[in-house]
Amino acid sequence: MTLSKHMKILGFVGSLMLLTASIAPAAEPDIASPGPTATTATTATTAAAGVVSASPSGVSPDYLIGPGDALQIFVWRNPDLTVTVPVRPDGKISTPLVEDMVAVGKTPSQLARDIEKALAVYVKSPEVNVIVTLPASAFSQVRIIGQVVHPQAIPYRSGMTVLDAVLAVGGLSQFAAGNRAHLVRNVNGKSEEFKVKLGALVNDGDMKQNLALQPGDVLVVPETRF
Repeated sequence: MTLSKHMKILGFVGSLMLLTASIAPAAEPDIASPGPTATTATTATTAAAGVVSASPSGVSPDYLIGPGDALQIFVWRNPDLTVTVPVRPDGKISTPLVEDMVAVGKTPSQLARDIEKALAVYVKSPEVNVIVTLPASAFSQVRIIGQVVHPQAIPYRSGMTVLDAVLAVGGLSQFAAGNRAHLVRNVNGKSEEFKVKLGALVNDGDMKQNLALQPGDVLVVPETRF
């Protein structure tokens, strides 16, 4: 066989080997089954521990519970005793093992301690949290009356100011004597008044008049004198 024919045969064999390799199925890589994500693992751990998360309503720690409020009573390590209940018109609540507990006029912390005392008869060292999930009583409202566009009671939220309340009711009416407005507040069982120059606040931006509000406040805007 001549050298040229030998080289042609080698070239043909090489081409055939390359063609075979190109059409052979590629080996599939080993793919490990995905493990639980951090979220899944956290959820599983939380569920195993019996933890229930709840969104705070934004009420202040010294918020006074009133009729119509909705409360979440969370008893640590006792999910059967964890419930959401309304405050009845008589000012009381009823939960598993605790009936007719007075809630009105108490802060969430005070109510939690009272429930712990009542549960101690049945549960060893109970730990209770009370969360106001829906503040709906008059204690949780701010009322704006007089010469505003829409006089009404609005829900109180933590950090609310006089300006927030005025904007929520549409602002002052055209007959408002804004600088003679006053804020009525119950302080230790007594009604006290605080002068608020709403005209200076709304028209001139005098932020000294932007007083912080408290649940139960009444903002009175009188009519202008002609």
